[in-house]
Amino acid sequence: MNFDGAFKGKRVVITGAAGIYGGWIAAAFAREGAVLCLSDLRADQLAGVVAKLGLDPAATPTHGTDLTRADSIADLARTVAAAWGAPDIVVNNAGVYPRTGELLHLAEAEFDRILAVNVRAPFLVGRDMARLMIAEGRKGAMVNIGSGAARQMPTGSVTYCMSKTALERLSKGQALELAPHGIRVNVVEPGFAPGSEVSRLPPEYVERMSARIPLGRNSGPDDAAMAVLYLCSPAAAYITGSVLSVDGGNSIGTYQPAPPKG
Repeated sequence: MNFDGAFKGKRVVITGAAGIYGGWIAAAFAREGAVLCLSDLRADQLAGVVAKLGLDPAATPTHGTDLTRADSIADLARTVAAAWGAPDIVVNNAGVYPRTGELLHLAEAEFDRILAVNVRAPFLVGRDMARLMIAEGRKGAMVNIGSGAARQMPTGSVTYCMSKTALERLSKGQALELAPHGIRVNVVEPGFAPGSEVSRLPPEYVERMSARIPLGRNSGPDDAAMAVLYLCSPAAAYITGSVLSVDGGNSIGTYQPAPPKG
């Protein structure tokens, strides 16, 4: 996809940048000439991401953000303000996807952690970055990374599914309230991409999830990333409050081949 230099010099904040999707999204923006601020709890891995992308460390702010702590998110906003004044684009990518088991056995602390990272953090990051953008008179875009789990409720992942449903409603509210300031907010729902260090999945679960995807493969590096870039580009200037599924059809339903005729 050709964005005709639309992101050249644009300042982009990406949370969860050391993860699978975060790295893919960062790589896509870097190829388009954007300037990045990379945030992740695993601060020690961010220098490696900067090097891998061939970015100038002196021009690429990084921040070890603990998204369960409001003071850490506030410090991320201060880092962005000191470097740029305000961002042009914010991608709330970071999230946790633990297989927690049944609600009867779910600890309160784990429930709180999932909601803190998947819902409260995008609220706080979005709020603090929007304040910077409004103060600088900077119009731009935000993309929150959702999940088809917002519409499906498997046993053992109820809290995660609930958090992604809440994130979609939050995103629509952000879109509504930030529209007068020229800030668009949308959601991208990526497909299945196993391998996260933060949310490890059992091999049998990965095999089962991969087998059900109608288009026959897991998500690749450009799938969701190109959707994020599109929604942040001038081509999507009239799109806000939308949810774009980029999941190989997984959110439609489980693919099952027809039985052989006999």
